[in-house]
Amino acid sequence: MAKFSFEHSFEIDTLKRLVAQHQHQFRHQSLVDLYYRGEKLSVTAIELGQQQQPCPTVLFVGGVHGVERIGAQVVLAFLDSLLNRLPWDTHLQQLLKYVRLAFVPVVNPAGFLRGSRGNSNNVDLMRNAPIDSDEDVTFLVGGQRLSPRLPWYRGQNGMELETHALIKYVQQLQGESSSVIVLDAHSGFGLRDHLWFPHAHTRQPFAGIGYIYQLMQLFEKGYPHHSHYRLAPQSHFYRTHGDIWDYLVASNVSEKPFIPLTLEMGSWAWVRKNPRQLFNFSGYFNPQKTHRHQRILRRHVVLMQFLIDAAYAQVIEQIKPQQLTQLTQQANRFWSKKAK
Repeated sequence: MAKFSFEHSFEIDTLKRLVAQHQHQFRHQSLVDLYYRGEKLSVTAIELGQQQQPCPTVLFVGGVHGVERIGAQVVLAFLDSLLNRLPWDTHLQQLLKYVRLAFVPVVNPAGFLRGSRGNSNNVDLMRNAPIDSDEDVTFLVGGQRLSPRLPWYRGQNGMELETHALIKYVQQLQGESSSVIVLDAHSGFGLRDHLWFPHAHTRQPFAGIGYIYQLMQLFEKGYPHHSHYRLAPQSHFYRTHGDIWDYLVASNVSEKPFIPLTLEMGSWAWVRKNPRQLFNFSGYFNPQKTHRHQRILRRHVVLMQFLIDAAYAQVIEQIKPQQLTQLTQQANRFWSKKAK
């Protein structure tokens, strides 16, 4: 992962290498097999840790949009680090007795081969889930069914195979876990790193907002020099149809906490520092300079490790109903002010 590359199959090849080298250390499965131009592709899930009983789970997702390669690379680099630490890191070994770590690093492999946001049908998977907004959404960006030749195409015939596979897998994890925290890595929004949480389809508050508020407080106190993220509901920026995480929140019948976070790395900052990236479509979404690429792979490790440590400490599970009510009230006041 140290070598900078934007070869069309770099992330897919890296995932295959990790499976081949470390498969004795984890469980892996194909969530769905796909075919693109005669090549067999797989949406692969990897799991480390507890399997015998319900436990906190942290899921790391990347590569939903094929052109946003840095998201998959951040997830793969972190997975690679954990696998290389596992033989000697006694803290990690102990943690994995009580926590499940799951990874789906490349949700959209055909998009990576095509160099496109959408999959082989040019469907934007993050606009493809069966959930519609009752509110106005941003034109085109919010999801459209006008044409697959336009960006943010939602599709016409139900869920794509990749969308369905990811949703089914997350629902499986929800049934096997005492809580599920998700970090879904993307790029391409603004000059800052954003952490978004539901909802994307409505301005109505997310029922789990109290849990997120508690995690935010712990992170800012524990890592005051790493709080460069702007944490807010996605609807504060724009609203969309078909968001996968909104759909999973809306369809979750379990009382177990489900906390999806979307990391939007601020790719405009990379363009500002290297304007020549504007002449390369991939440059709109990914750092091009070697030193900057390596810095981004390091930049989010603290956040990812924090989510794992919070799961190990069962921070979410230990919140009592009365405390959750108070946290929810505080969170709603906090983000309602931010929205104005």
